[in-house]
Amino acid sequence: MHYHIIMTVRCNSNCTYCYNKSWDEPDNALDNKFIFDFSAPCSFSVELDKLKKFIAQDKNAIIIFYGGEPLMETEKIMLIMDNINVPFRMQTNGKLLDKLPMEYIKKIGKILISIDGTKERTDKNRGNGTYEKIMKNIKKIRADGYDGELIARMTISQETPDIFEQVKHLLNTKFNSIHWQIDCGFYKGDYNEEKFKKFVKEYNESISKLINYWIEYMRNGKVLKLYPFIAIIDSLLKNEKTKLRCGAGHSGYAIGTDGKIYACPIMNNIEDFAAGTIDDPPSKLKRFEISGDCVNCEIKKLCGGRCIYWNKSQLWPKKGNEMICNTIKYYINELQNKLAVINELINNNTIKKEDFEHEKYFGPEIIP
Repeated sequence: MHYHIIMTVRCNSNCTYCYNKSWDEPDNALDNKFIFDFSAPCSFSVELDKLKKFIAQDKNAIIIFYGGEPLMETEKIMLIMDNINVPFRMQTNGKLLDKLPMEYIKKIGKILISIDGTKERTDKNRGNGTYEKIMKNIKKIRADGYDGELIARMTISQETPDIFEQVKHLLNTKFNSIHWQIDCGFYKGDYNEEKFKKFVKEYNESISKLINYWIEYMRNGKVLKLYPFIAIIDSLLKNEKTKLRCGAGHSGYAIGTDGKIYACPIMNNIEDFAAGTIDDPPSKLKRFEISGDCVNCEIKKLCGGRCIYWNKSQLWPKKGNEMICNTIKYYINELQNKLAVINELINNNTIKKEDFEHEKYFGPEIIP
């Protein structure tokens, strides 16, 4: 399984759509839905021997360093990597990549970096100077020999639905692949029916342009690694049904700073999503399933339920959630409509089925 280790809840960024904004809402809807426990320390404080013992019980364990901003705890990251022999991944804002020695960076097979597209877009969402700092750091680690996967992890805000141009920009940088998440349904106070209705229309149009662009690359023998696309096509080609695609609560968990284990990192400190502790064997961790309208949805076998936190919290009204689901149904339908073309390209050896295969559950949630 994949284990996100929350190295710290501190962060050196102040992104406009940070999860922490939910606590600034005058009527904090989360308090009425879940039970919280904020007694955990700020930084990862689990004894190394305990962590090592826990991880050793899972022969397929993969560790993902997570935060806050995990690279604010570089010494602890290095200590874990020196003493536990498993594959490593990391999700970071990229600003402190130059603080981790290259011998350790090279051991991290996949690094997800939060970036939203162009300099203008990224800096607007994540703070002035963010884009240039990220680009400087990834250029340096590439020059120093890092050959692992760099994934651009985009957030698409409701103010900026034009994903097509932003993805095109990032495809011309040092990133191998791209994932994106729509910032919707995770807070009560950011729902505006007319505003989001307009967003959905423009976003869907942009998705169609991006899929057509993706197909044109395939005609020239290259499958661009856009995670929300390759994962759906991979499932369609294999005729496979999926559970929740991020793996939360069934194939991946988050280890909190005090050793409590939760279904996923965003549920850290929420007792309703506690799965166990570092003292429990991985095989005994509580499993979580989606509920509500997702259970009988016609695209459940491909979507999996989008996000278990969103599914359980239901912070937006029903009409708002239906519009979110419309974006998912739209892009899945658009991809299904391209399946015949893709199969033709596979059959004439322009591309291969293997081009769509990918590691599951290490960070890209797949469903935006």
